[in-house]
Amino acid sequence: MSVYYCGSCQQPLTGEVALGEPLRGPERPMGHEVVSPRMAPGIFKVNFDASLLIFHPDDVPGTALHPDSRRLAGCCGLAGQDGPNLVCSGCGVEVGTKESDCWTDNLVALIVSGVTESVASHPSRQ
Repeated sequence: MSVYYCGSCQQPLTGEVALGEPLRGPERPMGHEVVSPRMAPGIFKVNFDASLLIFHPDDVPGTALHPDSRRLAGCCGLAGQDGPNLVCSGCGVEVGTKESDCWTDNLVALIVSGVTESVASHPSRQ
Protein backbone atom coordinates (compact mmCIF):
# COMPACT_ATOMS: atom_id res chain seq x y z
CA MET A 1 0.00 0.00 0.00
CA SER A 2 1.11 3.54 -0.74
CA VAL A 3 0.10 7.03 0.34
CA TYR A 4 0.85 10.03 -1.88
CA TYR A 5 1.78 13.43 -0.47
CA CYS A 6 2.14 16.92 -1.90
CA GLY A 7 5.74 17.33 -3.04
CA SER A 8 5.73 20.91 -1.78
CA CYS A 9 4.24 20.75 1.75
CA GLN A 10 3.88 16.97 2.39
CA GLN A 11 0.10 17.24 2.93
CA PRO A 12 -1.41 13.76 2.37
CA LEU A 13 -3.26 13.80 -0.96
CA THR A 14 -4.51 10.19 -0.89
CA GLY A 15 -5.32 7.56 1.66
CA GLU A 16 -3.74 4.12 1.35
CA VAL A 17 -3.91 2.90 -2.24
CA ALA A 18 -2.60 -0.13 -4.10
CA LEU A 19 -1.29 -0.49 -7.65
CA GLY A 20 -3.83 -2.17 -9.92
CA GLU A 21 -5.61 -2.12 -13.26
CA PRO A 22 -8.52 -0.02 -14.58
CA LEU A 23 -12.05 -1.35 -14.25
CA ARG A 24 -13.09 -1.01 -17.89
CA GLY A 25 -12.34 0.41 -21.29
CA PRO A 26 -13.31 3.93 -22.33
CA GLU A 27 -16.92 3.17 -23.37
CA ARG A 28 -19.18 6.21 -23.61
CA PRO A 29 -22.87 6.21 -22.69
CA MET A 30 -25.33 7.93 -24.99
CA GLY A 31 -26.18 11.53 -24.19
CA HIS A 32 -24.76 13.66 -21.45
CA GLU A 33 -23.97 11.07 -18.79
CA VAL A 34 -20.77 10.88 -16.79
CA VAL A 35 -19.21 7.41 -17.02
CA SER A 36 -18.47 5.38 -13.92
CA PRO A 37 -14.97 5.88 -12.48
CA ARG A 38 -12.08 4.39 -14.46
CA MET A 39 -10.40 3.02 -11.32
CA ALA A 40 -11.85 1.12 -8.36
CA PRO A 41 -11.65 2.85 -4.98
CA GLY A 42 -8.27 2.26 -3.36
CA ILE A 43 -6.58 1.29 -6.63
CA PHE A 44 -4.27 3.41 -8.79
CA LYS A 45 -2.36 2.95 -12.03
CA VAL A 46 0.71 4.59 -13.55
CA ASN A 47 -0.05 5.98 -17.03
CA PHE A 48 1.77 4.88 -20.20
CA ASP A 49 4.72 7.28 -19.89
CA ALA A 50 4.97 7.26 -16.06
CA SER A 51 4.15 10.98 -15.80
CA LEU A 52 0.73 10.57 -14.16
CA LEU A 53 -0.84 8.45 -11.44
CA ILE A 54 -4.48 7.58 -12.16
CA PHE A 55 -6.93 7.36 -9.20
CA HIS A 56 -10.61 6.95 -8.38
CA PRO A 57 -12.03 10.47 -7.84
CA ASP A 58 -12.81 9.73 -4.17
CA ASP A 59 -9.22 8.64 -3.41
CA VAL A 60 -7.74 12.16 -3.35
CA PRO A 61 -9.29 13.90 -0.31
CA GLY A 62 -6.21 16.09 0.16
CA THR A 63 -6.93 18.02 -3.04
CA ALA A 64 -9.18 20.97 -3.84
CA LEU A 65 -10.44 22.55 -7.04
CA HIS A 66 -8.16 25.11 -8.64
CA PRO A 67 -8.98 28.73 -7.68
CA ASP A 68 -8.72 29.81 -11.34
CA SER A 69 -12.19 29.19 -12.80
CA ARG A 70 -10.71 28.98 -16.33
CA ARG A 71 -9.25 25.61 -15.27
CA LEU A 72 -12.71 24.28 -14.36
CA ALA A 73 -14.38 24.17 -17.79
CA GLY A 74 -16.73 21.38 -18.75
CA CYS A 75 -20.24 20.46 -19.83
CA CYS A 76 -21.49 17.97 -17.22
CA GLY A 77 -18.37 17.93 -15.05
CA LEU A 78 -14.71 18.86 -15.37
CA ALA A 79 -13.19 18.38 -18.82
CA GLY A 80 -9.60 18.53 -17.59
CA GLN A 81 -8.36 20.06 -20.84
CA ASP A 82 -7.30 23.49 -19.54
CA GLY A 83 -4.29 22.56 -17.42
CA PRO A 84 -4.19 21.12 -13.91
CA ASN A 85 -7.48 21.75 -12.11
CA LEU A 86 -6.62 20.28 -8.71
CA VAL A 87 -4.42 21.84 -6.06
CA CYS A 88 -3.06 20.63 -2.74
CA SER A 89 -5.57 21.58 -0.04
CA GLY A 90 -2.66 22.39 2.26
CA CYS A 91 -0.54 24.80 0.22
CA GLY A 92 -2.42 25.40 -3.05
CA VAL A 93 0.25 24.09 -5.44
CA GLU A 94 -1.05 22.39 -8.61
CA VAL A 95 -0.98 18.60 -8.18
CA GLY A 96 -3.25 17.08 -10.80
CA THR A 97 -6.27 17.03 -13.05
CA LYS A 98 -9.77 15.71 -12.53
CA GLU A 99 -11.75 14.53 -15.55
CA SER A 100 -15.46 13.99 -14.97
CA ASP A 101 -17.24 15.33 -18.04
CA CYS A 102 -19.72 13.48 -20.24
CA TRP A 103 -17.10 13.05 -22.99
CA THR A 104 -14.05 12.20 -20.82
CA ASP A 105 -13.03 9.39 -18.53
CA ASN A 106 -13.99 9.78 -14.87
CA LEU A 107 -10.68 9.88 -13.00
CA VAL A 108 -8.08 11.93 -11.18
CA ALA A 109 -4.54 12.10 -12.56
CA LEU A 110 -1.88 13.27 -10.10
CA ILE A 111 1.33 14.65 -11.61
CA VAL A 112 4.22 12.34 -10.64
CA SER A 113 6.71 15.22 -10.43
CA GLY A 114 4.45 17.02 -7.93
CA VAL A 115 3.95 14.23 -5.39
CA THR A 116 5.96 11.98 -3.11
CA GLU A 117 5.13 8.39 -2.21
CA SER A 118 5.29 6.65 1.14
CA VAL A 119 5.05 2.88 1.02
CA ALA A 120 3.36 1.37 4.06
CA SER A 121 5.03 -1.79 5.24
CA HIS A 122 2.65 -4.26 6.79
CA PRO A 123 4.05 -7.13 8.85
CA SER A 124 3.54 -10.47 7.17
CA ARG A 125 0.78 -12.61 8.62
CA GLN A 126 1.73 -16.04 9.83
